[in-house]
Amino acid sequence: MMNKTLVAYFSASGTTAAVAKNLAQAAGADLYAIQPAVPYTKADLNWMDQKSRSSIEMKDKSIRPALADTNARIADYDTILLGFPIWWYVAPTIINSFLESYDFSGKKIILFATSGGSGFGRTAEELKVSVAADTVIVEGKLLNGRNSVADLKKWIDTL
Repeated sequence: MMNKTLVAYFSASGTTAAVAKNLAQAAGADLYAIQPAVPYTKADLNWMDQKSRSSIEMKDKSIRPALADTNARIADYDTILLGFPIWWYVAPTIINSFLESYDFSGKKIILFATSGGSGFGRTAEELKVSVAADTVIVEGKLLNGRNSVADLKKWIDTL
């Protein structure tokens, strides 16, 4: 039987990637990395530099970083666990790029994130502008620290 759950994630430094891999294992889901056409450098991610790439992108909500590919087979899935690091209290704008590149009509998107301290803030609302009206976006969970596959499975079972 075809798997109906996809774990799609963006990870700039590897933290979210590690969580996503464990989550995919726990959910028995496929894994898809959302990658920028131009990878982020350490300098790009320096949030203390107002001129860094990430600072510029997060100040202008209309910026949509280009994706390396649009090969995710979204039509094959009913549920998408969508992960990313929290930047400036919301999802990085590359998540909007991803959502706007596919048809998520009738699908359920459950968010998960890693964060250095802030919560989801207005993330779910800010992402709804990038999907069809009948797409359900649910604020999931911050998955910081070490999350065992067993712990992640317990969380998935509650969804």
